[in-house]
Amino acid sequence: MLEAVRALEGPLEVYSDSTYVVNCFRDRWWEGWIRRGWRNSQKKPVANRDLWEPLIELVLGREIDFVWVKGHAGDPWNDEADRLATEAADGQDVTGQDVVEEQRLF
Repeated sequence: MLEAVRALEGPLEVYSDSTYVVNCFRDRWWEGWIRRGWRNSQKKPVANRDLWEPLIELVLGREIDFVWVKGHAGDPWNDEADRLATEAADGQDVTGQDVVEEQRLF
């Protein structure tokens, strides 16, 4: 989502099957996180702060609506996004680096 918001200018309508993402902006959770020093309502550090901070900065001052869609429920665009995300994740190792097929010459 961060890269999409970076790449696209102007008003956006973002569809996500993540209630966490949609609620963060719809219910303005991010304001509490910042006020509490990047702690959630349970006083634990906000997960993925490194992604949230630039995303919040990009969303502020722009017309962006966040809409929740049920995942794995036949929405064609959500299914495509899930397929692409899975494909990208399958191409990375646990360090987040691209996986390169090892070639051995015998």
